[in-house]
Amino acid sequence: MADRPDFGGAAGVGGGGITIIKRVKKGGHGHHGGAWKVAYADFVTAMMAFFLLLWLLNAVTEQQLNGVAEYFTPIAASTRESGAGGMLGGQAVGEGAQESMTGSTAAVVLPPPSIGAGGQEMTDPNEASDAGEDEILAAQEAKEQQEFEQVAQELRERISGVPDLAPLANSLLIDSTPEGLRIQIADQDKVDMFAPGSAQFYPRTRDLLIQVASVIRKMPNKLSISGHTDPSTAIDPSGYTNWELSSDRALATRRVLLQGGVDDRQVGKVVGLADREPLDSSELRSPRNRRVSIVLLRGDNLSGDEFNRLPNFLERSTLPEPLIPAQGETFGNTGAQN
Repeated sequence: MADRPDFGGAAGVGGGGITIIKRVKKGGHGHHGGAWKVAYADFVTAMMAFFLLLWLLNAVTEQQLNGVAEYFTPIAASTRESGAGGMLGGQAVGEGAQESMTGSTAAVVLPPPSIGAGGQEMTDPNEASDAGEDEILAAQEAKEQQEFEQVAQELRERISGVPDLAPLANSLLIDSTPEGLRIQIADQDKVDMFAPGSAQFYPRTRDLLIQVASVIRKMPNKLSISGHTDPSTAIDPSGYTNWELSSDRALATRRVLLQGGVDDRQVGKVVGLADREPLDSSELRSPRNRRVSIVLLRGDNLSGDEFNRLPNFLERSTLPEPLIPAQGETFGNTGAQN
């Protein structure tokens, strides 16, 4: 037997000692081990399931959701205080099990689904109807306001396009009120619309009203016409006051508007307010308080059957001739009353 070679040892070369090999075992990662990966994987899985659920709710229809709800709805549930309500109902054989089998049951009714097609929430039909009506009303009001602005713009352009009416540009007052679009024709300093103490128009006032009529006759809105005066009064044995004067001026305005093409059915009311609603409350005797007011009423329109203008009536290229003052239109008061 051959001798084993001697590689040396603790006793030196050829000493016959024992060779010791020390292997160091590396430790683990300690608290930095791989356990966090398991928790993270669980979290990602849960998030994926959650977003998958959201996608399914948004993708399915209402009928499909009802089908899923019916699948998980129990057909019946026992009304007994204990027991499963099955064959024995939680009792031993011979102790009323037969009675349990015939016990009463109650169906479980689930609430209706609150999510409709496309994942949108279903609301009360009455609330949805009210919301729809509000939206329609808001759209109608916005459209009406836009039409009022167009009327005001057209009126200003018409007046500015007639040289003879240029001095009356400041007498035409147009503004929007809660009641509707208000068109007022008011006196200016040394520029009167009516003869003093009378319901007779000056020719320029009549022409101005004809221009107003040519625009507002195209609108379906009903009209409110009112006459106004200042507090000036005159002694009249017949008892003719500012109330009668303002009413007569409102009626005279109505007659000119009808001559200008406004349908009589469009006139809703004609009133005289005397000096009760001054335009310039800081100066009651201001000439601007002597005026007539024409209001296109909001939301008070002629129906489709009523608003049936003849085509050639709306497409007139020329304005009608001014009215000839009717007999008795000028009243007997020629004093200081305005």
